[in-house]
Amino acid sequence: MVDEQGYRVPEVCRLVGITYRQLDYWARTGLVVPSIREAGGSGTQRLYSFQDLLQLRIIKRWLDTGIALPKIRKAIEHLREVEEPLFGVTLMSDGNTIYAMDSPEAVVDLLRKGQGVFAITVDSVREDLEAQIRKGRRPKRPAAAGGR
Repeated sequence: MVDEQGYRVPEVCRLVGITYRQLDYWARTGLVVPSIREAGGSGTQRLYSFQDLLQLRIIKRWLDTGIALPKIRKAIEHLREVEEPLFGVTLMSDGNTIYAMDSPEAVVDLLRKGQGVFAITVDSVREDLEAQIRKGRRPKRPAAAGGR
């Protein structure tokens, strides 16, 4: 993983693809607050961590796909509440809601306070069904010779 150096505002904006105004607004409203150092007055600069950059880039991608900022804010807040790490998770959206998936069976609606979404992995159902059929199938008896 990338060193836990601090990333200054100009570099964050360049790496994430957002404007200074966006970054400043998101920090002031608590969407993504710099975790290494907040600006503490004249002469100090905000320093963002790699994890902060990851969150910012995810937010930017969601915005680019048309998801409204209030929905994004709600999803990020839920991820923080459950302390969900941002690695090993697939984040999805249908444009109306945002889902987190850490396995094919575990999909969570992040906008409905983590309400589970029913998910079926069809391949595993097929495999279970095939195994059950093989297990329960008895060999056919040969027809009696000379039968009617």
